[in-house]
Amino acid sequence: MPLDEARVAEYKARLAERERIIRESWVRSVEAQLVREKLDRCYESEGVNHLESCKDLRERYIDMLRDNRVKGYKNIDV
Repeated sequence: MPLDEARVAEYKARLAERERIIRESWVRSVEAQLVREKLDRCYESEGVNHLESCKDLRERYIDMLRDNRVKGYKNIDV
């Protein structure tokens, strides 16, 4: 019986870890969406000077696109 309880505990811990990873991934994705919205507002408000004025937001958004993708619990190397 202790072996089954250990397996159940391990399975529950693995599921909790999966949920935590997916939740953090979604939070990072939403952060990127917020930065994109700020960038859109900056583009609209700055007009022709948006390339100079919104440079920091643009670079931050590009970095976030590269790093903050929604990832599942499986890692597949291609």
